[in-house]
Amino acid sequence: MSSFPRLGAGLAVVLVSACGTPAPAAPAAPAAPVTSPAPVPARVTADDARRVGADELGRIPILMYHRVVAEPRSAYDRTPADFRAELERLAAEDYVPVTTADLVSGNLDLPAGTHPVVLTFDDGDPSVFALTPEGEPAPGTAVRILLDVAAAHPRFRPVASVYVNEHPFGGDERALRWLAEHRFEIGNHTARHTNLRRATESAASAAIVEGDTLIRRAVPGYRPSTLALPYGARPRRAETALRGPGYSYAGVLLVGAGPAPSPCSPEFDPASIPRIRSQATGAGAEYGSARWLDELGSAAGRRYTADGDPATISYPRTAPAPAAGCAGVSLAY
Repeated sequence: MSSFPRLGAGLAVVLVSACGTPAPAAPAAPAAPVTSPAPVPARVTADDARRVGADELGRIPILMYHRVVAEPRSAYDRTPADFRAELERLAAEDYVPVTTADLVSGNLDLPAGTHPVVLTFDDGDPSVFALTPEGEPAPGTAVRILLDVAAAHPRFRPVASVYVNEHPFGGDERALRWLAEHRFEIGNHTARHTNLRRATESAASAAIVEGDTLIRRAVPGYRPSTLALPYGARPRRAETALRGPGYSYAGVLLVGAGPAPSPCSPEFDPASIPRIRSQATGAGAEYGSARWLDELGSAAGRRYTADGDPATISYPRTAPAPAAGCAGVSLAY
């Protein structure tokens, strides 16, 4: 919102003596600096949106990682070389990392023509993040690789969402504080990786509270805003994942196997947000990130493409209408 400063000018003050003889004029007060009103941000037009192929009702990849290790033991592991290659691909294809919290809040302020991607890391494994004795991200960890790729590609933001259990990142007490200070999101994954589907409602709620408390104690003043379900298992009552005694979340992540809807799509459900496992080859690769990034990049991929104006939701007229909450700021072209 632009602001318009109040303009003013100094006035010379003439003093009059008691006998009516004018006193010497006092020096004029210095004039207040005259500033121009802040420029009103340019709003996107239909022509602008059409030119970049904007579709802010399109699909968004939320990529799921667990460990980044030299010798993978499962489809949930990636080698450092594979992880770096995937980040380089995302940067080359004009993806811009955002956090899950950004996604669920609709805070997707991206350059025109780019696409959001959410990088999520479950379980707090030291291969994802560790600090050297000097307090720097350790070489070879996922966070160090992300920082290096972002340094080479300035639009590729070095942010991600990490979902932690007890003793995250090897129990180094500095780790969560460093991540919070560097704009990474810290999300709840329950302290003991509890299967919330098998737990009673009270036990599921208690498990979420325990994980939430762990994060708040580690980073005073920090408030987790999203939850990643262990095993992707939803509690028996879906509302329990979002709200309970002492916690309230804006979004809940599944394990999933496909892109997420735009937060302005009528299909978006904050209690059930799908993710895509990072994977290129092997059993189950048809559900993995390489396949989905290929599809999203195709002519029929219906990928979220930003219009460059965070105050407007642009989309092709051929697309379904946006959710009611976004209708007032929508622009169909």
